[in-house]
Amino acid sequence: MQWQRPAPWLAAPREPFPQVHVMSDGKRHPRRPPKQQGVVYAREIPWLGQTLTFRAVDVEADVPLLHRWMNDPVVAHFWQEEGDAAHQRAYLERVAADPHATGLIGCFDGVPFGYFETYWAREDRIAPFCDATDYDRGWHVLVGEARFRGRQWLTAWMPSISHYLFLDDCRTQRVVIEPRADNLKMRKSLSRCGYALIKEFDFPHKRAVLGVLLRERFFGEALWMPQTPDGLQDTPAKPHDLIATTSYASS
Repeated sequence: MQWQRPAPWLAAPREPFPQVHVMSDGKRHPRRPPKQQGVVYAREIPWLGQTLTFRAVDVEADVPLLHRWMNDPVVAHFWQEEGDAAHQRAYLERVAADPHATGLIGCFDGVPFGYFETYWAREDRIAPFCDATDYDRGWHVLVGEARFRGRQWLTAWMPSISHYLFLDDCRTQRVVIEPRADNLKMRKSLSRCGYALIKEFDFPHKRAVLGVLLRERFFGEALWMPQTPDGLQDTPAKPHDLIATTSYASS
């Protein structure tokens, strides 16, 4: 229950947004809450000795970051959004104007390492492939800084983005993701973090695999700590140690 209480991790916990259904692009879905600014989530990572934060994208300040990251060959292979700074600005502005999506910058001790794009699945392109319900969430990620691509970093940020999405609205029962089907490292990491890989399917631009994480499984199996293939936790820290050392988020 402790890990489902938003106050220790969310900078500005808020009540569930009143449910009023609206139509957009032919899809019926709940009206989404206003996007938050600044840091939205913070968690101390004991095995790193650092604090992980997710903060809202600042378009003006973050264009240079996204421009550099999107043009990294490793990132470009999967995202296919390389281009000049104007292209990245337009991309971030589109996300900022889209009520169903939110851009976040992930940081360790204040150092930006990657871009996360969270979304409400009901209005997203993934909806027909996962029978999305009103409060399902999803996310995309790119790790732009090569020095943050190791396992010790992934075991911090992957469970934490799932944790954030479950805390952001208590009605969210599933988190979904649709990486490229040929991204074998991502598939392995998702499985270790509790995502069931349901099926492969085709978007117009890629063949994808559907990953689904249930709220009940995430909290019931303490998946804020990734699991090894034999079911053991992937780091030396224990769940009660994490609760004791988790930082309170601040705005």
